Amino acid sequence: MTTAPASAPAEDDRDTRFFGQPWPLWHIFGVEMWERFSFYGMQIVMVYYLYFSASQGGLGMPETTAVSIIGAYGGSVYLATILGAWVADRLLGSERVLFYSAIVIMVGHIALAIVPGYAGVVIGLILVAVGSGGLKANATSVVGTLYTPEDTRRDAGFSIFYLGINIGAFLGPLVTGFLRVNAGFHWAFGAAAIGMAIGLIQYSFGRKELPAESRVIPNPLPARARWVVAGIALAAVVVIVVLVLAGAIRADNLSVVVIITVAGATIAYFAVILASGRIDATERSRVVGFIPLFVVSVAFWSLYQQQFTVVPIYAERRVDLNLFGWQMPPDWVQSINPVFIIILSGVFAALWTKLGARQPSTPVKFGLGVIIMGIAFLLFLPFANGGAGSTPLIALAGIILVFTVAELLLSPVGLSVATKLAPAAFHTQMVALFFLSVSLGTAISGWLAQFYDPDNEVPYFSILGGIAIVVGLGLLAAVKPVLALMRGVR
Repeated sequence: MTTAPASAPAEDDRDTRFFGQPWPLWHIFGVEMWERFSFYGMQIVMVYYLYFSASQGGLGMPETTAVSIIGAYGGSVYLATILGAWVADRLLGSERVLFYSAIVIMVGHIALAIVPGYAGVVIGLILVAVGSGGLKANATSVVGTLYTPEDTRRDAGFSIFYLGINIGAFLGPLVTGFLRVNAGFHWAFGAAAIGMAIGLIQYSFGRKELPAESRVIPNPLPARARWVVAGIALAAVVVIVVLVLAGAIRADNLSVVVIITVAGATIAYFAVILASGRIDATERSRVVGFIPLFVVSVAFWSLYQQQFTVVPIYAERRVDLNLFGWQMPPDWVQSINPVFIIILSGVFAALWTKLGARQPSTPVKFGLGVIIMGIAFLLFLPFANGGAGSTPLIALAGIILVFTVAELLLSPVGLSVATKLAPAAFHTQMVALFFLSVSLGTAISGWLAQFYDPDNEVPYFSILGGIAIVVGLGLLAAVKPVLALMRGVR
């Protein structure tokens, strides 16, 4: 069994068969595309499934409870990246965890499709959350193994990888939204299961072409410690069950529970990495330099992820969805952002490639990203407090375009910088730390959604937008000291 990371093969630098990138990127691109098809296709349908009435095929939950569950679920997906990253770094290696996680995701979607009521929701969401967490952190880590740290194609490669994510995110809501309206919720969940199955089959045929480094176990767990870990895991499950039975964990407070859990996990994770004797002074400084980026990322995702909490309700009740006499399913609004990503990701990839070493540093990209995200929220203000159908679809599309520009400045760049700043012994787990920022922001988005009042929207959009702008300006003011901590990584 390989126990130490190997250097990326030199010939990888010259492999340009996939749009100027290494050919193995195609296999990861494919499985991630179908996973996002199933993930986003299911997630938007789930919002309506939870709060639509029984006569409409839903479960009839209060809207505040429904958005809290969605926020908590989204946060749990990214929280599960810790588990996926730990298993990769200590037990199986990134590539194997990616493969097994895809199987778990498919089973979760099957449960949503065939198990009725709350039982299907609980079983399905838990399996999808755990599987998606394992797949996300490790797909990103495997992409990172395709490049040397000095390869200037890295950010462009991650942008192309991000394009695959958004092709899936575009197609998923279109297919599942159509099926929800015309066949019912469970047919939509079934389509998500089929999509994941296609991705799993494609990846199964391409696994062998990935670099050997993707199967490396950087920090193997001693055999005698595995029983201890198993005991801790069992104890954690027992604690969760007890808290649920005691009423401490409920559907209406799930977002708060996830926020507290993720915040605690984040502090613990940074402490473990920084205190480790397996990292040197340069690696330790780079981890410290990642902390302000983490904070800004949380602020960004707490607004951005409201596309899955506030925006679905806004789209269903406030947006004029009439297109030449045809009523567009509100689910399809979720496909607007991926369209812009598909169009603009190539532009951003080409821009970063052309600029090369002259491109803005990562802290500058992060700062601009969260500022633009704040501006996007302020753009809701001209349409605030309107009635049903009062917001033109083109206006919402314009706001989502601004969301997209902000996303492209932060999200693929965040994935890339996590791999560049990662200590050798914590490679996958640093990627998981970036996803913890997404987890915390997503859970916060579910908690914030309870304060959204369609009859008085001005405070909600103006306060959140203003806070994001201030956070971004703060990071721009601190670019030099942050870069100094990052020790040569830009």
